[in-house]
Amino acid sequence: MSEEKKDFGDKAEEAAKDFKEEAKKTADEFKEGIQSAGGDNKKILAGILAILLGGFGVHKFILGYNKEGFILLGVTIILGAITCGIGASAAWIIGLVEGIIYLTKSDEEFYNTYQVGNKPWF
Repeated sequence: MSEEKKDFGDKAEEAAKDFKEEAKKTADEFKEGIQSAGGDNKKILAGILAILLGGFGVHKFILGYNKEGFILLGVTIILGAITCGIGASAAWIIGLVEGIIYLTKSDEEFYNTYQVGNKPWF
C-alpha cells in the first residue's frame, strides 16, 4: 500500500510540475500579447485623440503624462479665455502636430519614445 501512495505522490508531483510549466508559458504568452497590443492601441488612440481633442490634452492623459495634460487643459481654458482664444489655438496646434507625429511613427519607435522613454512633448 505504501508503494501505491508513493506512486500517487510521484504522479501528483509530476502533474504539479507540468501544470506550473504550462501556467508559466501561458502567462508569458499573455504578457507578450498585452505588450504588443497595448503599444499599438495606445499609439492609434493617442494619435486620433490628439488630432481631435488635442487642446484638452486628452492624448497626454492616455499616455500617462498627467502634468502635461493639465498644462494643455489649463492653457486651453484659462489662457484661452484671457487671450481671446490665442492660447487655446496654440494648444490645439500642439495637439494636431503631436497627433500627426504619433501616427507617423512606427509602432516600435512610438513605444520606445513615448512609453518606455517617457518623452512628454513632441
